[in-house]
Amino acid sequence: MTGLLDTPQRYGAVSRGFHWLMAVLFAWQFAGALLYVSIGDTALTRLVGGSHFTLGFTLFTLVLLRGAWGLANLRRRTPHPGRLGRAATAGHAVIYALMVVVPGISLMRQYGSGKAFAPYGIPLMPGRDDKIAWMMVPGDLLHYWLGFLLLAVVLGHAAMAILHHALWKEDVLTRIT
Repeated sequence: MTGLLDTPQRYGAVSRGFHWLMAVLFAWQFAGALLYVSIGDTALTRLVGGSHFTLGFTLFTLVLLRGAWGLANLRRRTPHPGRLGRAATAGHAVIYALMVVVPGISLMRQYGSGKAFAPYGIPLMPGRDDKIAWMMVPGDLLHYWLGFLLLAVVLGHAAMAILHHALWKEDVLTRIT
């Protein structure tokens, strides 16, 4: 059990598993979005982006599980004191907020559209004839832009981890790998 839980020296196997599984899934998700924006609707974008809805739901589920696991391990993790520590905490809060809001407003839009949604064949939202316009508006207006904001924040997160490791010789990367 000890290797599963986080410690001040290292994230546990569950936290590392969540982190890297979600990193790979987000990379696939962003690759599909970037391909669609750059080359339009092609066979390649349909191949990569065809899983966008189901993968978005999967990531939404994973972020909720990861958040619960992180809160359960919060007291075991390395504290982040001082101004830079507060900045790191704020950065992580922004990432988590976006990881919830981006798929959350998309799921709300899906429900409002009246279209059925059955990720992995599991009927999550039944289809219906009527639309609920107000539920579609946030997703229509914000999903695209907040998704790319999430990409920018995630890239900043990765850049900061590399800077901490390479420039400041801190063991940030070794705690999560």
